[in-house]
Amino acid sequence: MTAIDTTTQLGLADSYGRVATDLRVSLTDRCNLRCSYCMPEEGLDWLSKPELLTDDEIVRLVSIAVRQLGVHEIRFTGGEPLLRRGLVGIVARTTELAPRPQVSLTTNGIGLARQAQALKDAGLDRVNVSLDTIRPDTFQQLARRDRIKDVIAGLEAAQTAGLTPVKVNAVLMRGVNDQQAPELLEFCLERGYELRFIEQMPLDAQHGWNRATMVTADEILEQLADRFGLEPTDAATRGSAPAESFTVHGGPQTVGIIASVTRPFCGDCDRVRLTADGQVRDCLFARTESDLRTPLRDGASDEELADRWRRAMWKKLPGHGINDPSFLQPTRPMSAIGG
Repeated sequence: MTAIDTTTQLGLADSYGRVATDLRVSLTDRCNLRCSYCMPEEGLDWLSKPELLTDDEIVRLVSIAVRQLGVHEIRFTGGEPLLRRGLVGIVARTTELAPRPQVSLTTNGIGLARQAQALKDAGLDRVNVSLDTIRPDTFQQLARRDRIKDVIAGLEAAQTAGLTPVKVNAVLMRGVNDQQAPELLEFCLERGYELRFIEQMPLDAQHGWNRATMVTADEILEQLADRFGLEPTDAATRGSAPAESFTVHGGPQTVGIIASVTRPFCGDCDRVRLTADGQVRDCLFARTESDLRTPLRDGASDEELADRWRRAMWKKLPGHGINDPSFLQPTRPMSAIGG
């Protein structure tokens, strides 16, 4: 590994000049859905409670990231983060940090109707809600649970509470919901939600991802372009955002497409991930991790933990390598990594 001078290296830079300022924090690997592109119907072997970071440990590491490492966006994820009993308190303590980071939540929406206002009161800025279809039968086929009404109620509650813009994330699966993009976009446009389609990625627990059956960004655009008068927004304003944005009928409403597989954006990546058991992942598709939990529990200082974090990021590869014949899927599935 190339040596770095941590006395002058302030942020989470890698050897290719990228600097991570967006931290994704997984609060749990557990989920109350069983989406077919994520995990098997019977679920997974969950992390045990001693393996999980405590609320205090999460807040301490987030604080180090914000105060010492230049992170200014925090996204809490899972598994399903609404299953974390201490979620509201973690959000409140995070938004009290100085400098105050932007704080958001990625959720499947189940339980959001009950917690949206409390999360807003705690300082949460906005939410991303996963919703792949508006048809109850298709939802049950994909998620293996009959919970679409709860998700829709969660979206409504988030908007009412002011957790805006409310963003909706959708994955299209061939032969299941691949022809439903227009109706999903209509649903979101009518309610003022921002929809983003995400290409299915090789992050399922079953390792059953097949590029040949993946619905691509080009296919999604073909369904939507003429009907909705899509036009690309100014690429210069995209920055490190993962979604390509398109105006609908001239704007101001937009739809986004995250084409992680067919149009990689690794060169502009500004993200770093912390798993629920305290491992730093420099890339969603990384096959290695750097342990912060053990030194934290062994009494390491904030400065020592920050230095370990910098060194972990310095090793980041130039890209995820999905399109390389030698690509190997990460051992951990998305539910254990955090989106």
